[in-house]
Amino acid sequence: MPLTPATIEAIEALMRRAGIVEADLREQFVLGSGSGGQKINKTSSAVRLTHVPTGLQVKVQDHRFREDNRWLARRALAQRILEIRDGERSERQQAAEKIRRQKRRRSRRQKARMLDDKAKHAAKKASRRWTPGE
Repeated sequence: MPLTPATIEAIEALMRRAGIVEADLREQFVLGSGSGGQKINKTSSAVRLTHVPTGLQVKVQDHRFREDNRWLARRALAQRILEIRDGERSERQQAAEKIRRQKRRRSRRQKARMLDDKAKHAAKKASRRWTPGE
């Protein structure tokens, strides 16, 4: 499904915000990789975009359509430049940090407090339990 004009306009606005000019971009169409079989391995639908002044490169192969990948590569490049310039964290980085926090082991104090809270909650629920003969 091709990108909508509104999406393309949003990407152009992001590029203007990042200070990217089309003349500063070098675009290459390369063979894709990964799953997809013969279709992916024979067509050059993946886009490698280089921002000449900074030397940043992105490669995008999200869609089967080359035109969609061209715009998505521009968006990825603009986001990366804004991350570096403004210190903004990308959604990808935020998601990775969230997962890292979730998987992190708790300190002894946190674990003891959590277990204490669980015990109190269990006692509260046990006191509500109906027993025969009441």
